[in-house]
Amino acid sequence: MMSASKPQVIHPEGWAPALGYANGMLMADGTLHVGGQIGWDENKQFVPGGFIPQMEQALTNIVTIVRAAGGDIDDIGRLTWYVTDKSEYLAKQREVGEVYRRVMGRHFPAMSMLIISELVEDEAKVEIEATAYVAPTT
Repeated sequence: MMSASKPQVIHPEGWAPALGYANGMLMADGTLHVGGQIGWDENKQFVPGGFIPQMEQALTNIVTIVRAAGGDIDDIGRLTWYVTDKSEYLAKQREVGEVYRRVMGRHFPAMSMLIISELVEDEAKVEIEATAYVAPTT
């Protein structure tokens, strides 16, 4: 049960501890802020294969966090993407679309994409953060 005034930390069951950050913060009004997700699994191990598998894992992580908060894919209202290689992203548009639809279906929230020089984790090629709305339980 969520406190009426304090945010609730959302941490999917079985995931390695989040140290110095939260995977998700569910606010009393139902807004869910999902911290930037990269291409690693619940054990903080990067999936092999580069950009496309990392993108799929980051989106899967977001869906897992939203579901851990009591929501679902259709509750996601915003995605912000941080990509380290614009040319790779553009060259793989078909695969990006296929993987996106495999994870997210045909739900297309508001999105922004930023091309950046690097991410904190050296192996990371993409980081995606999200905002969702999970109706508060009464």
